[in-house]
Amino acid sequence: MRIGILNSGGDCPGLNAVIHGVVGAAHELGWETVGFKDGFEGLLPPGDFRFLEPKDTIGILKMGGTILGSTNKGHFAAKVGAGDVAEVPAEIVAKAKSTMDHLKIGALVIVGGDGSLTTGLQLFKAGWPVIGIPKTIDNDLSATAMTFGFDSAVTTVVDALDRLHTTAESHKRVMVLEVMGRHAGWIALWGGIAGGANVILLPEMPFSLEKVAAFIKERDSKGHHFTLVVVAEGAKMPGGELVSNHKATAGEIRLGGIGEQVADALETLTGKETRATTLGHLQRGGAPTAFDRILGMRFGVKAVKLAEQGKFGHMVSYQAYHVGSVTIEEAVNKLHLVDPEGEVVHAAKAVGICLGD
Repeated sequence: MRIGILNSGGDCPGLNAVIHGVVGAAHELGWETVGFKDGFEGLLPPGDFRFLEPKDTIGILKMGGTILGSTNKGHFAAKVGAGDVAEVPAEIVAKAKSTMDHLKIGALVIVGGDGSLTTGLQLFKAGWPVIGIPKTIDNDLSATAMTFGFDSAVTTVVDALDRLHTTAESHKRVMVLEVMGRHAGWIALWGGIAGGANVILLPEMPFSLEKVAAFIKERDSKGHHFTLVVVAEGAKMPGGELVSNHKATAGEIRLGGIGEQVADALETLTGKETRATTLGHLQRGGAPTAFDRILGMRFGVKAVKLAEQGKFGHMVSYQAYHVGSVTIEEAVNKLHLVDPEGEVVHAAKAVGICLGD
């Protein structure tokens, strides 16, 4: 048996832990592992790949990024804008399949987010022996309670808020921190709560800048002369528009810039000096947390077990502290969003955090 693995889409802390898990579990079964470079593009003839043995994964658990590389562009790009998904052309699928056949790949582990797994589902329906592993720092796939990379991203947000807290308090400023989260505000919500934010603005909850400004003024009146604001990049300014300061390109719109807009508006409404910081790709980089290293490794091992059982078309899933599986078809295009009436939101409000609603 020879098993293939590729990473597709954005990078994410814990990808190397997944590779470590796949290679180790495959080796225990006497299987060979082939790592395809730069996502699905590595499948195109003549093929861009490397054979992986346990010795090749020594020390990679602590490394960010991926030793195989990844891409969200190229011939297999699934996202074509505004949430639309494109099918990979039949001739591209056929070329990639020829590489699979030439290498005698008996199972292909695809580590990716919603778009990459949608491509994986297309390949499975075309007869490919596909196993999926969910990858997104946004934690926005409904078929799994947690994705690796999320904990690391939240930890980065908490570290940034800890640092912003001291300078905000020293200068009596409002500090706005923009974090990732296109559709789901989990990073903003969890990071904001853990980092001591006073205001958290989410894609799932329309907010009023006037209400946020009133909250800041009330804090001032009580002797709290600084405020920390966390806003997800996918939160919509009043009026319902997404914010992007990037030029239009193929694929989904690149978000970014809402932090600056919120900061400018709050400075005008409150009269307080306000500064904005955007974390951006700092949330994707660096060493994964212990949780993400373990979860990624467990996902990799489970993927090999699914291949051993012939459960192709399935995706690894984490529920109730147990790593199991669901079908890829169940998993894709069903987002796990923050519930505005959910327990975590109510907990945030109970400790005095303003969500702008």
